[in-house]
Amino acid sequence: MDERQLRVLRELGELGSVTAVAEALRVTPSAISQQLRLLQRSLPVPLTERSGRRLVLTAAGQALADAAIGVETALARARHTVEEYVGDPGGSVSVAAFHSGAAAFYPLLLRRLRGAGSPRLALHDEDVAQAGFPPLTRVYDLVLAHRLDHAPPWPRTATATPLLREPLDIALPSGHPLAARTALTARDISVEPWITVHDGFPLLATVEAVAAAAGHRLDIVHRVNDTSVVAEMVAAGGGIALMPRWTSRPHPGVVLRPLDGIEAHRHIDVLHRPERAARRAVRTVLHELRAAAETVRAGN
Repeated sequence: MDERQLRVLRELGELGSVTAVAEALRVTPSAISQQLRLLQRSLPVPLTERSGRRLVLTAAGQALADAAIGVETALARARHTVEEYVGDPGGSVSVAAFHSGAAAFYPLLLRRLRGAGSPRLALHDEDVAQAGFPPLTRVYDLVLAHRLDHAPPWPRTATATPLLREPLDIALPSGHPLAARTALTARDISVEPWITVHDGFPLLATVEAVAAAAGHRLDIVHRVNDTSVVAEMVAAGGGIALMPRWTSRPHPGVVLRPLDGIEAHRHIDVLHRPERAARRAVRTVLHELRAAAETVRAGN
């Protein structure tokens, strides 16, 4: 039993097929199968079994895959200690975020971490559906992700650090008749044309909740994910939209009004693989993200 074999078993449990593991690790399927055979020879109980045409983990295999996380974490710490990597405060840290999260957090990170000896940031934008965030932890040290209040929790494969529970408001043109109200109901806004996100993206579930509360389908005329573009479209009279209260940039032609009678919040979390936080530089950036969240919440 060695680290490579445990890594293959862990990835098989997460990805669900030998082919997917081979693609993720950039090797051939036969190489993955060989590692699994070598691992099986060292243990007295079956680790995998066939489910139709797929190879899946047995209960014993899943237990070992879960334990492999701790093994990888320990080995990562050992390597970093030997290489004096863990203690390097200025190491490179890659961060990915969805668009509105990047717009809100990245400028704060860049200002906070510009001094000598600070981690070197490598910032990226990743506009993915909710299920697409955990896999990004294979590529980046830290991933800013969002999900709605009642959405399933993040999988155990990623460690989640909460940053914000952000209200979602209705964005209206500043001259709209409904802008004079302090709060809006589903019935108030159900007859308006809507601008919303693409299928699979977190905010859509709240839009669907508005339709359910109103008792009829909404008139969705545009689908745009970038909140800055949505704000411009709302200001131009293209429709109303659901907009995050703290992480969307204020627009002079747009007003935000809270929803009454519908739970409308999203969680913004930082996801990472446990072994990534063995590095001091990653922990520093994670600390600064938590501090930045307080600034975002306060609106500064």
